[in-house]
Amino acid sequence: MTEAEVDERIRALIKPFNNKGVSIEPETTFANDLEFDSLTVMDFVAEIEDEFDIIISMNQQAEIENYGQLITAVHKLQDN
Repeated sequence: MTEAEVDERIRALIKPFNNKGVSIEPETTFANDLEFDSLTVMDFVAEIEDEFDIIISMNQQAEIENYGQLITAVHKLQDN
């Protein structure tokens, strides 16, 4: 799966969590721009893990601060 395909699928997953209607760009941050709290992050990560049949470790989650980093991380996990 290409990064573009990963991006498309994650954009669909993020819609229900994007309550403020923030424009999703590679530099969009989850904490500041989208204002995700820890529960929202956990729910969103669970959706991604189910969709792509992957596991995103707590260490990886801590390193992912923006949307672009998430796309790259999921794409790499898909290759493993």
